Amino acid sequence: MRNLLNFLVKYNYWLLFVLLEIISFTLLFQLNHYQQSAFFTSANKMVGSVYDVENEVTSYFYLKTANRDLFDRNIELEQQLNNLRSELHRRDVDSLGIEQIMARPLWGTVLIHADVISNSLDKADNYITLDKGFAEGVRSEMGVIDRNGIVGIVYLATRNYSVVISLLNSKSSVSCKIAKNGYFGSLKWEGGDSRYAYLDELPRHARFSLGDTIVTSGYSDVFPSGLMVGTVDHIGNSRDGLSFKLKIRLATDFGKLSDVRIIPRMSRYQKRVLEQVANKQNTSE
Repeated sequence: MRNLLNFLVKYNYWLLFVLLEIISFTLLFQLNHYQQSAFFTSANKMVGSVYDVENEVTSYFYLKTANRDLFDRNIELEQQLNNLRSELHRRDVDSLGIEQIMARPLWGTVLIHADVISNSLDKADNYITLDKGFAEGVRSEMGVIDRNGIVGIVYLATRNYSVVISLLNSKSSVSCKIAKNGYFGSLKWEGGDSRYAYLDELPRHARFSLGDTIVTSGYSDVFPSGLMVGTVDHIGNSRDGLSFKLKIRLATDFGKLSDVRIIPRMSRYQKRVLEQVANKQNTSE
């Protein structure tokens, strides 16, 4: 208490000066419209500047979330586009039934986001490690995709991590088809360039050309039909000469892989129900 009194006595003139200044400014801005307007204009500019900075900072931190949302939407639209393209080639129609096609259930719409924490390109059997495990619902034999195309299949999962068999793996084999006519074969990587794989076992009567789009066939519980795989880069023959072998330029750039999605695996019961519905639709046509 004594120190406080000593402080007030010592700086009483300064304290009185500050008090009078506060009173003077208060009276000035309250009783004069011009000064009041100028004060509020300056205050509003300052507050606006603060809000602008806050908004920019907030927007920056929300960019990652926005990119993830765009990623999910891009995958959904890509699958719808591929379904439409293949269906319109299959049917001899212009726009009939398009609404029904768009309304088809998309397999794996509840996607699990994951970041790549380890990836290899230069081995015969390449694997990818992700930062999500069974705690987030990841299980073995789930398909993995990125914004451009398919990536691989989950091999093992721990609580917080999972290992994916990359397409760039000698053990990998994915059923794929030509989008425009549905002819299918097995996609395999034969080593070397990470940009290319080979689609084998295509029948000799199949018709295709360079640049044709290759998508997943949907003939497994791993990948739904219509996911982007790549494009035909070269046409060749199988070793026995009984089928075609196509060199496919992969849509996924494995050298820049960082952000992926995991597709929850459809149960066998759900798959059987959907196949029955599809068969009924084809029969009614």
